[in-house]
Amino acid sequence: MITVRKANDRGHSAIGWLDSWHTFSFSDYYDPDHMGFRALRVINDDRVAGGMGFGTHPHRDMEIVTYVLDGALEHKDSLGNGDVMRPGDVQYMSAGTGIFHSEFNPDAAKPVHLLQIWIQPDKVGGKPTYGQKHFPLASRKDRLTKVVDNVGADGALKIGADAAVYASVLSAGKQVEHTLAPGRHAWLHVAKGSVTANGQKLSDGDAIAVSDEAQVSVTADQDSELLLFDLK
Repeated sequence: MITVRKANDRGHSAIGWLDSWHTFSFSDYYDPDHMGFRALRVINDDRVAGGMGFGTHPHRDMEIVTYVLDGALEHKDSLGNGDVMRPGDVQYMSAGTGIFHSEFNPDAAKPVHLLQIWIQPDKVGGKPTYGQKHFPLASRKDRLTKVVDNVGADGALKIGADAAVYASVLSAGKQVEHTLAPGRHAWLHVAKGSVTANGQKLSDGDAIAVSDEAQVSVTADQDSELLLFDLK
């Protein structure tokens, strides 16, 4: 079964320095038909103006993954971590019993475009943890590269949820395929470009939910960037 989620049907909020599209219900956007998909709870497609950002705020009992598409994003948290993310960087926080952090665009002249992703943990109340890793363009070019999973396999960042996240920068005309084990589901989010996925034409911000299918097959109609989630 394939369900399409079109970009323009998402929730939208704009407050001057922040332009955000919400795939699922978030903050002031509420849609009972789009509360998440399996353990995937949030995909926020954010653009933050130069020199602006999110002040220190708390999280708990959520696996939070950040993926930068363009620009730079500076992170600081109550565990003492501080890093600047750029394209190719993937960051996670297992918020566990509680963590405070801030996110700021350190470039006053250029906006940052990022995806912030929340995945519900398998267990609540764990110890907060943090990690960040760079995945070079060559490692994501015309292939699905695992960047996050629940065991840290093949160089992926380890989170506390039975979920895997794959990233791909796909050249026009190239194809990638992902096989789903029995009982698994997938969410495909097109961050940039235009693709055909399991017969569906998708472009910037579009997505599909995939259930009861053997695989996800994606062909780039133009140069594209995408994330694929494998979920129980």
